[in-house]
Amino acid sequence: MEFTAKQIADFVGGTVEGNENAKVNTFAKIEEGVPGAISFLSNPKYTHYIYETEASVVLLNADVELEKEVKPTLIRVKNAYESVAKLLQLYESTKPRKKGIAPTASIADSAQIDEDVYVGAYAVIGEGAVVGKGSQIYPHAVIGDGVKVGEGCIFYPNVTIYEGCKIGNHVTIHAGTVIGADGFGFAPNADGYDKIPQIGIVVIEDNVEIGANTCIDRSTMGSTIIHKGVKLDNLIQVAHNCEIGENTVMSAQVGIAGSTKIGSWCMFGGQVGLAGHIHVGDKTFLGAQSGVPGNIKGNQTLIGTPPMEPKAYFKSQAIFRRLPEMYAQLNALQKEMEELKKQS
Repeated sequence: MEFTAKQIADFVGGTVEGNENAKVNTFAKIEEGVPGAISFLSNPKYTHYIYETEASVVLLNADVELEKEVKPTLIRVKNAYESVAKLLQLYESTKPRKKGIAPTASIADSAQIDEDVYVGAYAVIGEGAVVGKGSQIYPHAVIGDGVKVGEGCIFYPNVTIYEGCKIGNHVTIHAGTVIGADGFGFAPNADGYDKIPQIGIVVIEDNVEIGANTCIDRSTMGSTIIHKGVKLDNLIQVAHNCEIGENTVMSAQVGIAGSTKIGSWCMFGGQVGLAGHIHVGDKTFLGAQSGVPGNIKGNQTLIGTPPMEPKAYFKSQAIFRRLPEMYAQLNALQKEMEELKKQS
């Protein structure tokens, strides 16, 4: 599809500078812009590319001041990143949707499949499972017995939903993710370990997106709960009986031990690790590789292990780098003191 700069500006609520009839039919990063493409500038580090790019149209923030004239037509908006997100959503919505049920799909007689559902080749839908209107189940995905799937969901290839789990509306789960595998529960005995049966489920509410190869374990009893609006990256581990609050986001390789409760609107960087049976308050922001051994009150930005305020953390790191030198100085002082004692 092709759009003019004016049409795009009207859609995102922006102002055109330059040729309002400039046409675009694709997207490109500003450093890779080509004629017919729309790019965006939101990070000041990339400002120099706007003077070089061949893109036909560039979205940028209204308050950006340019040092010289540029070749592309500009669309000034309040927030370029948000605006390009809206355009990408519009572009995505124009893609044709998968339809129909593949002849090689395995669907139990007792399963309930609503209208306009796509089920790909070799996908499996178990006994008593329910799949809501407009959902798409890609090849080799497995929907276990008694699973409830809402409307407008997308499960990409090799997603596995274990028995009894409940998935809300408009949930996207990327390839290889496992929902509802057993939690890590074993009781030590004289000969080894007794497995503790995990008889609970996983509940995922509306408008959640889960990245590839992420694992969310079923609860020992009750439910592991992912509340509405949560966004999880690839390769995340959520253990049994955890609860993640609304609109919380997590980057790749976050690991959460069992029975931990996380508040709403939190943001965790990559490889954050949380101990079990703790509570993290709303609007907690944890920097990458933070290790959390205990409870955290909300409305804080923290980093490190144990987490601390960024200013204190970076001061501590500066001291840490000097420890070998400080250790040598301490040894030297001890030797001097010993010599002085001998002389007295």
